[in-house]
Amino acid sequence: MAYSAGITPHHVVVDDFNNDTRQDIVVTNSDKNNTVNVLLGYGNGSFANRVEYSTGTSPGFVAVADFNNDTSLDIVVANNYDNTISVLLGYGDGSFAMQTTYSTGDRPIGLAVGDFNNDTRLDIVVGNAGNNTIGLFLGYGNGSFASQTTYSTGAYPFALAVSDFNNDNRPDIIVTNYFDNTVSVLLRYDRGAMKNEITFTLSTGAHLRSVAISDFNNDRLLDIIVANDGSNNLGVSLGYGSGTFGNQMILSTGLKSHPYSIAINDFNKDGQMDISVANHGTKSLSTFLGNGNGTFESQANYSTSFDFAPLAVGVGDFNSDGQSEIVVAYDDTDKLDVFVIYDTGDFSHRMTYSTDPWPISVAFGDFNNDTRLDFVVTTAYYNNVAVYLGYGNGSFANRMTYLVGNAPHSVAVGDFNNDARSDIVVTNYLGNTVSILLGYENGSFSNHTTYSTGSFPSSVVVGDFNNDSRLDIVVANMDSNSVTVLLGYGNGSFASQVNYSTNSRSLSVAVGDFNNDSRLDIVVANFDSKSVSVLPGYGNGSFARQVKYSTGTAPICVAVGDVNNDSRLDIVVTNRDDNTISVLLGHGNGSFASQTIYLTSNSTLYVAVGDLNNDTRLDIVTNNYQDNTIGTNGEIEKVKHEYVLLYLPRPT
Repeated sequence: MAYSAGITPHHVVVDDFNNDTRQDIVVTNSDKNNTVNVLLGYGNGSFANRVEYSTGTSPGFVAVADFNNDTSLDIVVANNYDNTISVLLGYGDGSFAMQTTYSTGDRPIGLAVGDFNNDTRLDIVVGNAGNNTIGLFLGYGNGSFASQTTYSTGAYPFALAVSDFNNDNRPDIIVTNYFDNTVSVLLRYDRGAMKNEITFTLSTGAHLRSVAISDFNNDRLLDIIVANDGSNNLGVSLGYGSGTFGNQMILSTGLKSHPYSIAINDFNKDGQMDISVANHGTKSLSTFLGNGNGTFESQANYSTSFDFAPLAVGVGDFNSDGQSEIVVAYDDTDKLDVFVIYDTGDFSHRMTYSTDPWPISVAFGDFNNDTRLDFVVTTAYYNNVAVYLGYGNGSFANRMTYLVGNAPHSVAVGDFNNDARSDIVVTNYLGNTVSILLGYENGSFSNHTTYSTGSFPSSVVVGDFNNDSRLDIVVANMDSNSVTVLLGYGNGSFASQVNYSTNSRSLSVAVGDFNNDSRLDIVVANFDSKSVSVLPGYGNGSFARQVKYSTGTAPICVAVGDVNNDSRLDIVVTNRDDNTISVLLGHGNGSFASQTIYLTSNSTLYVAVGDLNNDTRLDIVTNNYQDNTIGTNGEIEKVKHEYVLLYLPRPT
């Protein structure tokens, strides 16, 4: 999800600026605009248009806090080119007063907030990169500040963080020194003065860009992590609780990655702190999952690539689902992106099971009634289906194969003979039939029985179309421009086919109650006519004539779900030739709004809908044939391309 953020958004912070318990965003614009932009959140992961506020010249880092004790958040910005900080007091409704500026040292960059003199009033500390100092501004508690007091640091102090590093209940300051590759720790005296810095040296050429603090090894002592722009890695130093730290542990971010910005959060909900880093050089975001002992899993499995170089990364729960999303600001573009994070943090640790050649379609069910999920795969080369019984721990037994018709394609699961056991239906693409395999209690299946369909059946779905409590079958026929309905007798057999015209090659079919009459309806993707057909059901197993709705070019797969949480079913379809998906929102009376089009990657073939991030809202996932990716409306994850069937060729 992308939002306009002004020219060259530089640094981003997340908090609640209008006291509605919803997370908002503030971002600085460092090039030409000289503004901060505030984007108020709606609580569903989306945001209002930005509101701009003037700052000094080239605003960089930003921090938020309540400087005048009115329970409303205020903003402070470091203005790099005119040697000031800007303070903008918040009104509590998401709007802010005009800036008040305070003079700093030369080239202020880093910025942090804390109560350094124990008077319950927040103070500001800024890194003066041009003269190698930090400047401390003591707050009066009314939104105004005293002139700065400076303390020496290393060469070119860049990023700051504040916390209690020696367990004396006083906030201390940590500073990264960009040019001499060191970190300075300044421990606080009682009245806001800072002790002489403690310096520890990192690797040569590190060029420390960013710093963050957290407890990475669960010893209740704060640790430090720094982004080493020059050496393309992160450095984690575990704290001893005395204001000193252990040797740096290096986490590589990759060749020429140039990590710029760090965010800390528990991204995979395992109770351990994880790291997300924006890599400016490789235009990527990497996540290191914490093990809870100060070590981290390799970032290689958790990277996301961008079109622009990221400058800053922040974390917040924007859709009130109890999980954090990541917001990224980029160089040379005026947008922000918000990324949803999956619960697990990773889908990379796959287990592979052998099949016969040309596996095409997969379906799940409990085939042996042991309350553990099993799955079935169609394998076109040998005209088989392969059944894998699950052990309940994510692993599966060796396959059992069953012969079906010619070129099995699509598969679905249902109880066709009302014996409380799962059965299988398969479309036989070159045989113009479907095969029915009735299940036995031990997870094995009978020999298949075939029923005629239209030409080149490509997709199958099951449902009760005549409300007799017996499952029926609907098939999309690619070559006969129709869908076939086979009504079930409840004993595993079916009536002869009834066909309904779609006037186009039909590649995919789905069912749902689109008009809320408790009768199942049909939707079909029409490959040749840039449309989907909706056939309303009469509830007796017959269907009305099709109503067509426009889509993109070459719609190839259709799915059904309530994607806007209005309790009405919607339609999602992939358009292969223009690399889009179309979403048609349902009105609840069987009609649909005109399509809304979303760009995907190259040659999008299949689509599914589901709640991928446990926020009770349906997400969309597609596969992108030409560039070997899976795309969601939250995250992109690279996968290996083995074999994808565009559609089976006609026999020669």
